[in-house]
Amino acid sequence: MSEQVPSGDPRAELEFQMSADVRALSAESDQISRVFAGLNDLSANDFRALLHVMVADSAGEPLTSGALGQRLQVSGGAVTHLVERLIGSGHIRREAHEKDRRKVMLHYDDHGMAVARAFFAPLGKHTHDALAELPDEDLEAAHRVFSAMIGAMKTYQDELNGT
Repeated sequence: MSEQVPSGDPRAELEFQMSADVRALSAESDQISRVFAGLNDLSANDFRALLHVMVADSAGEPLTSGALGQRLQVSGGAVTHLVERLIGSGHIRREAHEKDRRKVMLHYDDHGMAVARAFFAPLGKHTHDALAELPDEDLEAAHRVFSAMIGAMKTYQDELNGT
């Protein structure tokens, strides 16, 4: 996959470079996630599931097993097996929804969080050190850019899903 760098349009060139940066960030993240998964006897789908659970939990919008299965694009039986395995290993837990007790939500468990923190803490330190010289205004601008790009990806995902 080779893309042509837009020429002559400074805005298009910036957007191209940002997209290239996001792809590079994703590739580096994928490599680190593979090491984490390998060290913790997790499959690639297990790690993806943990990531989805953590992102949703952090956003205050925990997932049901069904929603997790949709995000992973696996069958109900496969997600049930995956969830049971992750609960058994102490990575996640089930809890009744606070308002609708019929719903069962997935949350990162304390053990799983401790394992993740132990592994990713050095990366957090490296990130902190790498950003230390940047002014807060730059970090605020970067956050707005990331938020906009995440929004674009979600919109595209909705289009792909026909929603």
